[in-house]
Amino acid sequence: MKKHNNLSIFVPHEGCPNKCSFCDQNKISGTQTPPTAQEVSRMCDEFLPTDTADGAKYEIAFFGGSFTAIDRGYMLSLLQAAYPFVRRGRAFGIRCSTRPDAIDREILSLLKEYGVTAIELGAQAMQDGVLRRNLRGHTAKDVYDASRLIKEYGFSLGLQMMTGLYGQDDYAAAATDTAKQFIKIHPDTVRIYPTLTLKDTLLETLYARGAYTPPSLDETVEICKTLVKMFEDENIKIIKLGLHSDAGMEKSLVAGPYHPAFRELVESAAFLDRVKQSLENSDKGKYELFVNKRRRSIAVGQKRKNINRLSAAGYTVTVREDEKLTGTNYYIKGKQGVLKSH
Repeated sequence: MKKHNNLSIFVPHEGCPNKCSFCDQNKISGTQTPPTAQEVSRMCDEFLPTDTADGAKYEIAFFGGSFTAIDRGYMLSLLQAAYPFVRRGRAFGIRCSTRPDAIDREILSLLKEYGVTAIELGAQAMQDGVLRRNLRGHTAKDVYDASRLIKEYGFSLGLQMMTGLYGQDDYAAAATDTAKQFIKIHPDTVRIYPTLTLKDTLLETLYARGAYTPPSLDETVEICKTLVKMFEDENIKIIKLGLHSDAGMEKSLVAGPYHPAFRELVESAAFLDRVKQSLENSDKGKYELFVNKRRRSIAVGQKRKNINRLSAAGYTVTVREDEKLTGTNYYIKGKQGVLKSH
């Protein structure tokens, strides 16, 4: 998949037929008022490049609500404002997020007409009982059916899931079950969001009553580490892991596994596993771990967590940079020379 940038336009709560247990899109997006068509046109004109070569790397994205369930006239006005920028080559397409039960052949034909190239479904979970408890208003079958149609019409398919939802008896087992079902569908992309308890939501009430206990940050990192490996093994691109840092959302946070650098925590934990596996048959002692400079913080871990854990296991590891390394590749040097290369 080509690397690209999104012009994200949030349409908070628009189109949602109900309010899910965890949801307050105004606080999540930092947006209170839905955008007008004129505002969409202005944002596109200000943000998107004028050069078509650069435009091929940009996408206009409508997020925050259920785009295909909003008032049809309003939806069309937003698409009509954005589509000219696609036609002129200032963006390669339009992305939108919606509900699984707000997809049919008629709406897909309409989206195709207005330059939409990618559709993301807020599935959140694939257990019907969990969906009911969180007031989602759709079933796992709706996710399967909508995904099939989206792929049939040639759109790029994205699926969104949440970890730590109310009603899940075993957070890890529920998350891996959802991921396994996503893999059966084989979307092009996924987003993984830890459930957060925000003010003025049903989840806040449940939390205050003691009916809901969110998983810890460490537990959620471990769960997501597993999910990342599952999706990567199937070549499914993870385009978001954790919620973006936002002052409004943080102010509204009541409980839950939030961290502004959540993805880095997950990647760092996964990297530690790889290094420990590389060292498992080696003598205790001093080693040098070489990584690309951009991966240094992930290798070290926040507050030197990885280095400290390796030290506790008997390995004194110093992280070095090697500009020849790319991506997640690394190698380890010990007294006997290069020990492992990945």
